[in-house]
Amino acid sequence: MSSFALKDDKWSAADYNQHASFVYSAKFTSAVLDMLAAKPGERIIDIGCGSGELTVDLEKVVGKEGLVVGTDISANMIETAKANGCSNVYVSDGCDLQLEKGLEHTFDAAFSNAALHWMKGDPAGVLRGVKRALKRGGRFVGEMGGLLNIVGLRSAIHQVCRRHGVDPGPLDPWYFPSVEEYKELLESNGFQVDQISLNPRITPLPGSVIGFLITFVRRSFFDKLPDEQAEKMMQEVEDLCEIDMRDSSGKWSLMYVRLRFSAKVPK
Repeated sequence: MSSFALKDDKWSAADYNQHASFVYSAKFTSAVLDMLAAKPGERIIDIGCGSGELTVDLEKVVGKEGLVVGTDISANMIETAKANGCSNVYVSDGCDLQLEKGLEHTFDAAFSNAALHWMKGDPAGVLRGVKRALKRGGRFVGEMGGLLNIVGLRSAIHQVCRRHGVDPGPLDPWYFPSVEEYKELLESNGFQVDQISLNPRITPLPGSVIGFLITFVRRSFFDKLPDEQAEKMMQEVEDLCEIDMRDSSGKWSLMYVRLRFSAKVPK
């Protein structure tokens, strides 16, 4: 697989693995993987594969007769995915999916976990790329943040930004659609929707809210700010969230709401 280099990589696999390993944990991925139902010999493309933990698992399922290809916008994530044992991974923006010659319309399935909500720039472009990858009758199965995902925390980030004279709107990297919105987007881009739902999920954090913010917010909302100001603002966000998101023993949790779907390209 060739590499399509992208500038300004804002992702750190080390931060991700330290503060957000729950994203690819068996507990939180079993439902979407069951929906995918990968089979030996299948060809699957993993959109937003991150550091590759699920990609490697899919490779084991499809076996030597199959193929799993992973793509991610982050070169740092892709290098970590290679180190984790992924055989075929490369850098590509999911909003403008780059496929090597000969791979278009060859995949039995496209899969995505916890990545599509980062592709706010062109969600329809994601679907156009996925459709180019899939065979007729190929399925697209994914899970992403949906309406009300990280409710409360996102509002606190916006509040703190405005308090410091920062306009959060253009900096907000997340696309959290409703069922109706995403179903319409899938259908208008030529997919037939089989299942789609919102699934609330209490998500314990391995550390504090600040760990989450370092991983997901420092390089988005606070990207242009000096470290001292960013650290002050992250502490203010955590302080606002404490009343709702920290229990009596000091453990932090977030309310995730995941949009899970299965769709296919008509035959």
